[in-house]
Amino acid sequence: MKRTFDDIDALPRVLPVFPLAGAVVLPRGQLPLNIFEPRYLAMVDDALKANRLIGMIQPDEKAFVSGPSPALHHVGCAGRITQLAEMSDGRYVITLTGVARFDVAEELRVTTPYRQCAVSFERFAGDLLPRPENDGVDRESVLRTLRLFADTNRLKLEWSEIDHAPNEALVNALSMMSPFSPGEKQALLEAADLKTRAEVLVAITEIEMARDAGGRTPLQ
Repeated sequence: MKRTFDDIDALPRVLPVFPLAGAVVLPRGQLPLNIFEPRYLAMVDDALKANRLIGMIQPDEKAFVSGPSPALHHVGCAGRITQLAEMSDGRYVITLTGVARFDVAEELRVTTPYRQCAVSFERFAGDLLPRPENDGVDRESVLRTLRLFADTNRLKLEWSEIDHAPNEALVNALSMMSPFSPGEKQALLEAADLKTRAEVLVAITEIEMARDAGGRTPLQ
């Protein structure tokens, strides 16, 4: 049954979390995932029995934490399992659709093989709301930078689909798909609003192109 969330009070205060560097999901964006580790297969099974929500979060390589598990960034995004296929070798191929970002209050001590965190959605309640038509995004700047980046790196893109995509879908999809560093992905995730995210996206892309022009291989 399809379910949408329009009130943060309907969201859980504890989430299973999937720490994965370089992978972020944003509200209403779709993130495909290949699940094969036993602990994360168990996580998906448990999520399907409950609210289908998983917290995508990046490890924080700059933070120190004792123990075998890496530290986590303080901001992640909840995604709902909206598609699932079970492969013959036992893997799950799933699609997460972004719901809302969250702040990590604390990581919990749990008996599950996967990690769980107490979270707060209050700061990101606006993630649940449809984007206004006048969202302040400089669409021309985003598209111009994307075209230059695609030309520089000889990327083939479906421009007909891109040209007709709403601003939120365009900016969030590019932010999720971009081959930038985990730190840059985190900056895109934590941007205050869509306008700011678009500005950060343009700035990061321009920096990467400048590195390429200086003789360095981009995105490495």
